[in-house]
Amino acid sequence: MVDVQKDFTRGGSLEVPDADAVVPLINLLARRFVNVVITQDWHTPGHSSFASSHAGRKPFDTIELSYGTQVLWPDHCVQDTPGAALHERLDVPHAQLTLRKGFHPQIDSYSVFLEADRRTYTGLSGYLALRGIDRVFLAGLTTDFCVAWSALDARRFGFAAVVLEDACRAIDTNGSLASAWAAMKAAGVERARTFQVQAEPMNSAPPM
Repeated sequence: MVDVQKDFTRGGSLEVPDADAVVPLINLLARRFVNVVITQDWHTPGHSSFASSHAGRKPFDTIELSYGTQVLWPDHCVQDTPGAALHERLDVPHAQLTLRKGFHPQIDSYSVFLEADRRTYTGLSGYLALRGIDRVFLAGLTTDFCVAWSALDARRFGFAAVVLEDACRAIDTNGSLASAWAAMKAAGVERARTFQVQAEPMNSAPPM
């Protein structure tokens, strides 16, 4: 479950169109899985990905940082602020891991596996591998950034990846959504909908 946080939903500082609609679908999906991971953007104040940190820049401008091209965002999901909290209607009590990303002040982080410098690991790939998991299903926000980057990195680390398109929403800036889907297709990411997901066997457990 990728970044279903208040700042990305209705009234948030980086509101994604129709984002609240993913919440009931994710609640439904989560009940079909034993192994659930929740992720949160968790930025420091004055993060380098914020437009407010760069004089004369505005949200959705791009700049070059040490690791490449960076989209600049409104301040969002700042650590321990209301906007960084998970959506209040999420109901996933059995999630076994909450993974926070984007907390390095000079590095943005879209992927749940690897930060934007493409060198800093979150540790999720090892966590999944040690639990005997080889296929991941992704839902949340946003299709064209955090979900897509996560799906592509899942493939990079040898996992099968499925994006549940009806349980995601996109920002879609400058053709980003079409570009993301094209990249995911080329990488072998599957595209599915909530009704196609079958329940995970309840005896699913880490290897001994």
